[in-house]
Amino acid sequence: MAQSSALLVNAIGFGAAVCSMASFVPQILKLVHERDGAGVSIRMYLICVFGFSLWIAYGVLSQSWPVAGSNVVNLLLVLAILGLKLRLDR
Repeated sequence: MAQSSALLVNAIGFGAAVCSMASFVPQILKLVHERDGAGVSIRMYLICVFGFSLWIAYGVLSQSWPVAGSNVVNLLLVLAILGLKLRLDR
C-alpha cells in the first residue's frame, strides 16, 4: 500500500475511533447534569459492553492495538454510563 493510502486509511480509522468515543460523552454529561437515568436503556448499554469486549478481544488477538485501545476507552465510557444509571436510579 502506498504511503498516502496508508495515511488515509489511518486517518479514517482515527476519525472513526474519535467519533465513537465522543458519542458517549453527551450521555454522561446529561446524566451528571440532570441527575436522572430514566432515559438510559440498561439493555442497550449491556449489549454495548458485550460488543466492545468482543472488539477488544479481536484487537488483542489480531494485534491491532488501535482497535483494542479505542474499544477499551469505549468500554470504560459505557461502564461509566451504566454506573451512573444504576446509582441515579436508586
